Amino acid sequence: MTKRYDLIVRNARLAGRGGEAADIGVVGGLIAALGDLSDAGAADVFDAGGRLLLPPFAESHVHLDTTLTAGDPVWNESGTLAEGIAIWGARKAGLAKEDVIARAERTIRLYIGHGVLYLRAMVDIGDPKLAALEAVLELQERYRDRIDMQIVAFPQDGIASSPDNEARMAEALRMGADGVSAVPHLEATREEGVLSLRQAFALAERTGAFVHVFCDETDDESSRFLEVCASLALSTGLTSRVAAAHANAAAYYNEAYFQKILGLVKRSGLSIVACPLINSVMQGRYEAYPKGRGITRIKEFHRAGVNVALAHDDIRTPFYPLGTGNPLDAAHMAAHLAHMCGRSELAALIGMITEGGAEAMQLGEAYGYRNGEFRAGTPASFLLFDAEDARDLIGRRPAPRYVFRRGRVVAETVPAVASLRDDWSAERLEEL
Repeated sequence: MTKRYDLIVRNARLAGRGGEAADIGVVGGLIAALGDLSDAGAADVFDAGGRLLLPPFAESHVHLDTTLTAGDPVWNESGTLAEGIAIWGARKAGLAKEDVIARAERTIRLYIGHGVLYLRAMVDIGDPKLAALEAVLELQERYRDRIDMQIVAFPQDGIASSPDNEARMAEALRMGADGVSAVPHLEATREEGVLSLRQAFALAERTGAFVHVFCDETDDESSRFLEVCASLALSTGLTSRVAAAHANAAAYYNEAYFQKILGLVKRSGLSIVACPLINSVMQGRYEAYPKGRGITRIKEFHRAGVNVALAHDDIRTPFYPLGTGNPLDAAHMAAHLAHMCGRSELAALIGMITEGGAEAMQLGEAYGYRNGEFRAGTPASFLLFDAEDARDLIGRRPAPRYVFRRGRVVAETVPAVASLRDDWSAERLEEL
């Protein structure tokens, strides 16, 4: 008897198997089979046309409340973190929910078009009205059928430095936020930085939230909060529910100390979330030449078996005026700054915006792709690219031709095609 599916996607090439051809059978929005399904039937058949099949991108660190505010009301002319914080601090004083919804919704749609179906959003809870949080929570529900969103209550002004933020983080969790955060390197002293981490971890222990720390986002080699995050991850038992974003100071640690930290981070189970786009322009500004590269030790953490994710972080904000929402841009920057241009290294970078992001977000079985393999019984969510391999993806950074979520196409991008004019004669060129 012929096996029947709701949908068969035929003639895809599996990125995790070196481009091997395969069909995908879908039932009830889940992957039911993967392989040669030439003898099977389906209510609907989609021809992938030999396109490269990838799992969805998982964006593990982006600010949806600040997005698309670059130059509004003023530009960050110095490009520094301090000026960005000052500009955003003034703007958020009069922040309106409708404003956040309009900007964040545009960004979410950008992300979906680029193949992001899992997203962890940072939301500043320094506003007593929590208007931005309300806006992002509303969008989380509005786009539930297209993208899975997690929300981090982020205390931009610190916890020890701004004591009301601890209570606001707790309120944010009651409203529906998923995680808590801290910014220890921006607290007044190291002791207050450690205190802020203890407060965030304690709140996570009480509520079951995850922890996503803005950790050591500085060129200061004496900023050593990564060790505190790893130690607390172990002592609290939160382990892999902890992510340390940025961790730039690790690039400046002496080698003996870094090796100690590397072992501690590996034992703790926490994830490193690197943000190569913004950190490559924000860090190193106060150094004499030769300047540091501005990102954490992506290659060393990855080789040691630490889970590493790459994230976009900011999209056209007072902190970073650029950004497209394409995770391949972050991978492209990481390839250069982390010296990862070998064939296997480029494949590893793709892993950091897929499986690495999913692990940092603790998606588990909901993600359905592990060790380079799609698995039966998991969501039929995947991307089809007009690309050959990881090198081609990172080199050209195309949008996926088709984005599938649970067995249906939720976005497609028709590639732009350049046409060369043939009427540019030598005489015409001379006229110009």
